[in-house]
Amino acid sequence: MNAIETQSATRVVFGAGQVASLGKFARELSAERVLLVSDPGIIAAGHALRGIESLAAVGIETQLFDGVAENPTTLHVDAGLAVAKEFRPQAIVGLGGGSSMDCAKGINFLYSCGGQIRDYWGVGKATGPMLPTIAVPTTAGTGSETQSFALISDAQTHQKMACGDPRAAFRIAILDPELTLTQPSRVAALTGFDALSHAVETFVTSKRNDASCRYAREAWQRLAPNYLSVLNEPSDIAARGQMQLGACLAGLAIEHSMLGAAHALANPLTAVYDIAHGQAVALMLPHVVRLNGTRCEDQYVELLAQTADEPNCPKGGSAALADFLQNLASQAGLAGKLNDCGVEQDRLPQLAEDAAGQWTASFNPISVTQVELLRLYEQAF
Repeated sequence: MNAIETQSATRVVFGAGQVASLGKFARELSAERVLLVSDPGIIAAGHALRGIESLAAVGIETQLFDGVAENPTTLHVDAGLAVAKEFRPQAIVGLGGGSSMDCAKGINFLYSCGGQIRDYWGVGKATGPMLPTIAVPTTAGTGSETQSFALISDAQTHQKMACGDPRAAFRIAILDPELTLTQPSRVAALTGFDALSHAVETFVTSKRNDASCRYAREAWQRLAPNYLSVLNEPSDIAARGQMQLGACLAGLAIEHSMLGAAHALANPLTAVYDIAHGQAVALMLPHVVRLNGTRCEDQYVELLAQTADEPNCPKGGSAALADFLQNLASQAGLAGKLNDCGVEQDRLPQLAEDAAGQWTASFNPISVTQVELLRLYEQAF
């Protein structure tokens, strides 16, 4: 696989083995001391060590912060901040999945601007310059590497806070599909479905625009034909590269147009029942597509036309897309019903109330209140 480079708000570098270039790119940011944010699983796989060795090879001193967990909270960010204050880095690297990258952004907010994460909930809340950062994703899912938002949960309330500012965006994203080879199959299924959902939702949001639609189309072209390929043939590096590029492009689509009701419905499921984000989205997205199809049918037809020549991709509009997504989740071993995940029916009204308060709900192409969101939960039950 040949290495390629593209330019966006974040400089994207793609190619097998590109993790070895981390030190070179950190040097380009004039960094001599780097805080590397990762998690125990990525460290055990040896990926963090490869990053540290690349940094050391060009004389950069590195401090590893490994206190990241799935769905990072304010506690994880605060722990990373304590390490950063002692080490005093000149740049931060997020090496891992979306959790590591989001935590790196969260640490950067607090180290560079002070205060608490809640102070940056919303858009454009940074109070000054922030440290330069590099993303090295080891999954193909969140697209956090090309977004200016960090998604951090309040450790007390479990509420997810989207903290976004252009200054928080990674300067460089290094996409190395070899790093995704160690993903467990379930992780690949969950993160890959999340990436698919980003392409689907951004293509129809109320904030959709030429840029977001272009990124979403390109993401869908790469993701839809390769999702099952990665699960069925884990060593297929070409398919993994397409998934990683697709996730990155879908992240760029989010940056331009935001998400919709499926993510608003998914977040309370994760907060209350600890359902993995990709699983929560897989439960809700087909029902949201069917709802939105009453207004966005032409847009769904246009999206599916991008993969019309692919043998295993759907043809048609919203109904075909919803069925495809449900079948894809089933083939990937993901649950298809809320009650399969331990959700109690009498909790649905409260979940709907929580979903109505999610920021992404406001960007759905069809206005959704607690009433519509409850109906969607009931359909998924």
